[in-house]
Amino acid sequence: MNANNIKVVAFDMDGTLTQHKTPLDPVNREVLTKLSKKYKLLMVGAGTCRRIFEQLGHFPIDIIGNYGMQYAEYNCDKGDIDIVFDEQLPCDRESVEKRVTEMREKYGFTEYAGKNVEYHPSGCVTFPILGTDAKIEDKLSFDPDRAKRRKIYDDIKDVFSDYTVFVGGSSSFDMAPAPYDKAYALDVYCKRFGLSHSEVVYIGDDYGMGGNDEAVFLSDFCAVKTDDYRKFSEVVAFLL
Repeated sequence: MNANNIKVVAFDMDGTLTQHKTPLDPVNREVLTKLSKKYKLLMVGAGTCRRIFEQLGHFPIDIIGNYGMQYAEYNCDKGDIDIVFDEQLPCDRESVEKRVTEMREKYGFTEYAGKNVEYHPSGCVTFPILGTDAKIEDKLSFDPDRAKRRKIYDDIKDVFSDYTVFVGGSSSFDMAPAPYDKAYALDVYCKRFGLSHSEVVYIGDDYGMGGNDEAVFLSDFCAVKTDDYRKFSEVVAFLL
């Protein structure tokens, strides 16, 4: 990677800039401010642009949300984001319910609290192995190293071939309508703004099997791994 060629620095959120679902801390906010003086900054997230913007404490940045199904640009005059596009695709709930139930029966996940499946307005789907109303302590202790889900990941991908499947959180599979994933989203962004892949560097922590950053690390985009959001300044030091 030629750092002198970089025009856009793109980031994952949880685990990269912050602890999971926690506000951006002042130290990393200051680092982002320094980076913004040299590069165009871009968030690439799994959640909605609005949720990401709020978690960032309204930091002035453009945001790709929902794996590329949503895009927002920061409006300096308003101090807020404008949604540029918001793709919402239909979901065949009957088919999804059937397939999730089959996977539950196959792997012994038949006892769960709440709903069988969580549906999102975008068309994304969550397969919550413990159910939508499971206790947080049960979720956190179910599969913290993701070994259980990675063991069956290929099977889930085959059954849900019309989705991009991610090993999400500590007890679920998250699914975005194919072909949406972060690599696809970055490619669309580059085409929109006339950028080459070599002019973008992506920084993320969820790069392992089934991680929602994995697609970027397997692509031709320049990608930098991080394993601790508290060391973010060290990870991006070469850009400053």
